[in-house]
Amino acid sequence: MEKKDHILYDKTGNPSKEPAWIFRTYAGHTNAKESNELFRKNLAKGQTGLSIAFDLPTQCGYSSDHPIAKPEIGKVGVPINTLEDFRILFDQIPIEEMNTSMTINGTSMWLLSLYVALAEERGEDVSKLQGTTQNDIIKEYLARGTYIFPPEHSIRIIVDMYEYCLKRIPKWNPSNICSYHLQEAGATPVQELAFALATGMAILDAVKERNCFTHEEFEQCVGRISFFVNAGIRFIEEMCKMRAFSDMWEEITKGIYQVKSEKYRRFRYGVQVNSLGLTEEQPENNAWRILIEALGVTLSRDARCRALQLPAWNEALSLPRPWDQQWSLRLQQVLAYETDLLEYPDLFEGSRVVESKVKDLIENANKEIQKIKEMGGAIKAIENGYMKAQLVKSQAERLAKINNDELIIVGKNKWKEGIPSPLTNDPDGGIFKVDPKSAEQTLKVLSDVKARRDAKKVAETLARLEDDAKNGKNLMFASVECAKALVTTGEWADTLRKIFGEYRPSTGVEGQKLNLESDKVANVRSKVEKFQKATGARPKIVVGKPGLDGHSNGAEMIAVSAKHAGFDVIYSGIRLTPEEIVQSAVEENANVIGVSILSGSHVELAEQIFAELKHYKADIPVVFGGIIPQPDFEKLHSIGVKAIFTPKDYDLMDVMDRIIDIVSAKIPASV
Repeated sequence: MEKKDHILYDKTGNPSKEPAWIFRTYAGHTNAKESNELFRKNLAKGQTGLSIAFDLPTQCGYSSDHPIAKPEIGKVGVPINTLEDFRILFDQIPIEEMNTSMTINGTSMWLLSLYVALAEERGEDVSKLQGTTQNDIIKEYLARGTYIFPPEHSIRIIVDMYEYCLKRIPKWNPSNICSYHLQEAGATPVQELAFALATGMAILDAVKERNCFTHEEFEQCVGRISFFVNAGIRFIEEMCKMRAFSDMWEEITKGIYQVKSEKYRRFRYGVQVNSLGLTEEQPENNAWRILIEALGVTLSRDARCRALQLPAWNEALSLPRPWDQQWSLRLQQVLAYETDLLEYPDLFEGSRVVESKVKDLIENANKEIQKIKEMGGAIKAIENGYMKAQLVKSQAERLAKINNDELIIVGKNKWKEGIPSPLTNDPDGGIFKVDPKSAEQTLKVLSDVKARRDAKKVAETLARLEDDAKNGKNLMFASVECAKALVTTGEWADTLRKIFGEYRPSTGVEGQKLNLESDKVANVRSKVEKFQKATGARPKIVVGKPGLDGHSNGAEMIAVSAKHAGFDVIYSGIRLTPEEIVQSAVEENANVIGVSILSGSHVELAEQIFAELKHYKADIPVVFGGIIPQPDFEKLHSIGVKAIFTPKDYDLMDVMDRIIDIVSAKIPASV
């Protein structure tokens, strides 16, 4: 297409449209069978690519029958244990024609191996497979929490996948640098640019260090790096961020890595628009937020996304229902096919405002990248806690601005009164719930596979995987053989855990401050002081993240806020068992346990926590926070939970005020 009179023309001189981006909805839940039905319905509605959500056990390397996995089966994605689940998941779906995105990181090699094994079993040409494994482990250490192995070994796995894919699946993106979750964790546009690009450089450095490619092959590896970014509500700034991303990636690949081919230097990215700003209050407003955020990554042709997936209006309430996902898909289709957006060249070319903003973002992001380089690169900045601490700091600053009314969120801290939303009037309350019985089907499929598979073949393939891990060989080959032998997700991950170990990064909470001073803060602190005078010690809170949910923003902000209010705080990071949380509270003589959970497993985990308290004969109040639907409040209260906080409880000092009242109620009247 060429540009003429500000209209796009094709080679015959007729007005033409740029092709639409790939339409996706992030989907997967319950079990493989129900997810397959959802995928096929979405494709029939006009979706043009798959974006698969996996449940937390799958992401963290546990089979569904592991004790830590059972409360989480199918809650936030589809559970995958063996090749049999992939057979069910992709039934009647031509994977050789699909562009499939998998949101998978710690177990990315395993899921790709299952995909390859399925294609080979079907007799398909594996080289035709197209898609992406997210496989950005650095952002997992920073924001999302589904890491397994230490950085050194995680990067090795990523490079193994580049080496394998380049030769055998040339259209597959082995890694997708994912800055989306950085913004969800509080990253500013500058931090999102800097941390994502530093991650890309860490991967390219590791690929070069392997010394397994010619320069031409290395350029092809650069061309297979894609990005997955966030588009927030400040859509002008977000659009400028995308232009900055493109310019900086061109500079990095051409200048630092000497990539000669323009097509391999191209910044290729997909988008999920921001879920961080979606509100539980007046949730109908989220529809407009999603639309505005989509404009930030579609209006500018020169920085337009290659694929787009939108959240649903009710994702601050729970998982979306199929109808909610359909509504988000229709928004994309209206934007692409009913408007004239795709008929014009870039609308912002020559804009002094845009050029100035892009220049400012690039300058500041380069300064941040230079800091990271001076530390030794992104891996070192993970290990020393710098990047994590910066995100926690940015998130605390954002929340302080909301609490101070410096940052207006319509319906949350401004214009809070409104007519109840008709969208929540359905009998289901406008939210999706996973049928607890659905886990039984997943467990039955797993049990049947274990009963009929060749145990000798399983042992042989796992032994090869272990040997290859010890001897530095590419692990993809052994992993594909494991997939064909019906090895489970947990068995694959446990074999590598034995060799590589597991990793616990910095929480980023230590030393952080909350820039918030108000009458509410003074009131809470006075109650804390009163408690201290009465008992001889400050109130102590254990902030716990049980289960496999790794989204730690809420827990981190409560830890920072509690410290700001005068509490002693114990926060050990994510992925703790209920036993570990309660044991810590008992040993530390804590006055309250604060549990953060977003995966939908709040009822099961509450039951486990109170069973542990009963075991220790401990009378410690428990409060819960997270994405917890209102209908579940009564059940949690009946189990013993004293207070429940959801995203609408944005006022941090209101939260701390309620918690100190609960703690103070335990002071004996005689004191």
